[in-house]
Amino acid sequence: MKITKILVSQPEPTDPKSPYFDIAKKNNIDITFRPFIHVEGVEAKDFRKQRIDILAHTAVVFTAKVAIDHYFRIAEEMRVTIPDTMKYFCISEEVAVYLQKYIVYRKRKIFFSNTGKRLQDMIDVMKKHKDETYLLPLSGVHKPEVPDAMEKAKFTFTKAILYNTVSSDLSDVNINDYQVLVFFSPQGIISLKHNFPEFNQGETAIGCLGPTTAQAVKDAGLRLDFNAPSPECPSIPVALDKFIKTKNG
Repeated sequence: MKITKILVSQPEPTDPKSPYFDIAKKNNIDITFRPFIHVEGVEAKDFRKQRIDILAHTAVVFTAKVAIDHYFRIAEEMRVTIPDTMKYFCISEEVAVYLQKYIVYRKRKIFFSNTGKRLQDMIDVMKKHKDETYLLPLSGVHKPEVPDAMEKAKFTFTKAILYNTVSSDLSDVNINDYQVLVFFSPQGIISLKHNFPEFNQGETAIGCLGPTTAQAVKDAGLRLDFNAPSPECPSIPVALDKFIKTKNG
């Protein structure tokens, strides 16, 4: 099977120097970018059913930029004014800096991890603020690592479901046009099965990022042909390029 068309299940890179463009040019193949999933915010009426008082919390924990967007969105929809005294604990500096979109950035109330051990660093910083009552904005489907770490550290906190990752409409996509499909989350595999219930993998290759996505591929009864990260392939572009060479020579 010669590879001529690849479908990558995420938005097209905005960086013209993206390695995906180099791969396409070098191998004379077509790479199509199409998100299989998108985020939808929980409506205020549904948030009220969670019976969460935003102002009963003195600090917020952010694990992603999308969590910041929906925290301030729901506060606005609920006509809640976030006090200047609110503290923010972020999984990374990148997430922390994103807060500038909504608040005046003051280091005395914004804390973040600045090393590779992002979760552990954040938990260690939070331990210096044991008396805070934390709000943890999350997606309806989320990894348990952060709430589990907060429970282990015996923090007082509330999980708030503010957004959901849902399958996108792919009715205009002919999945059989592509020799390779690339996924980045278990939700992407769910979207594949949702949009293409009759999909028969056959010779179509599937590549993915991360162990949880790899497990989702296998759980769906599909064959995993390549994945990253690994010692030989630290990223999806590297793994993809290597896989193309094995098929196209």
